[in-house]
Amino acid sequence: MNVLSLDRRCFALGLPLLLAACGSSPEPRYYTIVPRSGPALPRGPKIVLLKDIGLASYLDRREIVRSSESYKLDIMANDWWGEPLGSLLGRVLVVELSQRLPGSTVYGESGAINADYNVSVGVNVQRLDADKAGALILAAQVAAEFNRPRRLAARNFTIAKPLPTPDIPGLVAAISDAVGELADGVAALLQ
Repeated sequence: MNVLSLDRRCFALGLPLLLAACGSSPEPRYYTIVPRSGPALPRGPKIVLLKDIGLASYLDRREIVRSSESYKLDIMANDWWGEPLGSLLGRVLVVELSQRLPGSTVYGESGAINADYNVSVGVNVQRLDADKAGALILAAQVAAEFNRPRRLAARNFTIAKPLPTPDIPGLVAAISDAVGELADGVAALLQ
C-alpha cells in the first residue's frame, strides 16, 4: 500500500468524525439584564451624563462569567450576553436612573445625545459573578462630578444577592436585582 492511498483512507475515515464534531456544538444562549424599578426620588440634577461603564477585564467578554472564586474563572462557553456587557449595563442604568430621578434627563455617553450636563457619573464594575456560597456579588465604584456648583461625590458599592436558581437564568436574575440596587445607590448619591 502506498502512502497516498493510506492518506486518502485516513481522510475518508476522519472526515465524518470531523463533520459530526462540528455539527454537534450547541448554539449559544443569549441573555440580557432586565431593568428593575425602584423608589422615585424628589430631586436630582437636571441633566445627568452616565459615562461608559468601566469593566474589570475578566468580565469584558461575550461569555457570561459564572464565578471568579478559587483563583479560577468559571466561564460559560454557550451562555453569552446579548450585547457587550459594558453597553448592556450602561443601557440598563440609564433606564433605571431615569425612573428613579423623574425630574432629570439621563443619557449615556456613547449615545447620540450631547447636552450640557449638570453631573457626569462614572461607574467601574470590579466584580459581577457568584461566590462559593451561591450569591451574586456586584462590586463597583461610583463617582459623580457636579458642574454647578462644582463638587465631587464618590462611593464604593458591594452588593450581594442570592441566586433564585443555581443555573445561568438564576445568575442573570440576581445580576438584574443587583444592578437595580446599584441604581438606587447612584440615584441617592445624586441628591
